[in-house]
Amino acid sequence: MSLSDAVSKHSVTPKPQLCAVTLLGNLVATPDIRYKANPATAITEIVLATSSKWLDKSTNTYKEWTSYHHVKVEGDLVEQALLHANKGDIILLHGYLSNIKPVSSNTTATHQDIVHANFVQKFPKGYTQAINQIHCSALLTSKPKLMLTEQNKNITQATVVINQHIYDTYKQAWQTISVERAIHAWGKQAEYLAENGDIGDELMIEGRLSYTNGASKDQFIEAKNVHLFAST
Repeated sequence: MSLSDAVSKHSVTPKPQLCAVTLLGNLVATPDIRYKANPATAITEIVLATSSKWLDKSTNTYKEWTSYHHVKVEGDLVEQALLHANKGDIILLHGYLSNIKPVSSNTTATHQDIVHANFVQKFPKGYTQAINQIHCSALLTSKPKLMLTEQNKNITQATVVINQHIYDTYKQAWQTISVERAIHAWGKQAEYLAENGDIGDELMIEGRLSYTNGASKDQFIEAKNVHLFAST
């Protein structure tokens, strides 16, 4: 079943769904602020680094992983929070997933999908425990597939679509955008999703944003908790 078939199966007109991303981390570089015309609007794209630690039970040591999130900021938020921001500053932001790809002066570069910010707050440079959270409601567009990793751990992969009702500050109008992402669930959540999930089902996901190890750095949702609602 295709993405459009899954959406039409659930509803002729997709109803708005939740998509809330919260990140707290350090600026990788000083923002490059530009301005659009008609109307004059400030715009910038920043990269925010968040780190997480976990215990590797095989070695009984803690390991750390850093994720780099590309974030688009526009409008008054830019001048209010980022006009005097510098590399290393701590940034707290709230936003949603977007289909926009980051701008790059290197046309051969590949980037992960972008987060569109609707709240930004800057703090002075320093160390802070990072936050990387996403809460979203979505529609399953592929049959969840349960697999076993080389470390004998259960993982289930699937794709979802999120129909977000967002306000476009440049067009000054509300619109609904559909964003498709892969989701990964581990352990008991993996078994639950694989056994009970089907194309067209609604679900609520609590998790974090992650990126594949390949050159494309594709963004996906690493689900910590999944709540399923069967289609009718």
